[in-house]
Amino acid sequence: MPCILDVMLPGEDGLTLCRKVRAQSQTPIIMLTARGEDIDRILGLEMGADDYLAKPFNPRELLARINAVLRRQAAAYTASATEGATVLAFAGWRIDVRLRELRNPEGAHVAMTSAEFDLLRTFCERPGRVLSRDSLVSRIRRKIEPDPQAATLIKTVRSGGYMFTPRVEPISVEAVTADGH
Repeated sequence: MPCILDVMLPGEDGLTLCRKVRAQSQTPIIMLTARGEDIDRILGLEMGADDYLAKPFNPRELLARINAVLRRQAAAYTASATEGATVLAFAGWRIDVRLRELRNPEGAHVAMTSAEFDLLRTFCERPGRVLSRDSLVSRIRRKIEPDPQAATLIKTVRSGGYMFTPRVEPISVEAVTADGH
């Protein structure tokens, strides 16, 4: 949950608290204040706030901003969780980034071109984000989708591109070695 701070708190001011929270955690911070000048907003953001809202404000706007910082935090967590992992898993499939191998849910190796592997790796490293590339997406779909005509793993986003939908989990090298896949 985000930390919501008022700049003008009694005792220690919100900007000082913001700097202290940011130094110890990645908790999202939203600053609220009656001071809505550009310099005040800039200072709040430079101290580590993720968003800044001047009073008076609509409570629905505050809720929308809370949801926005939570979405950004979730996206950053997903990206950092998969970043640097050598094996990623999705819907029973495993992609070994180091060996450049794809294994189906039964553990069988699936041959892929270099371009197909690179695109699938990109999807795995950015789940839930819209990406575009028409021809390679359909080729990967034919290889990993149970029914390529009714795709569930790589969804088409109208006027946007494609989104890799399964939850992707980093797998430790030790776990891969232990089960042989």
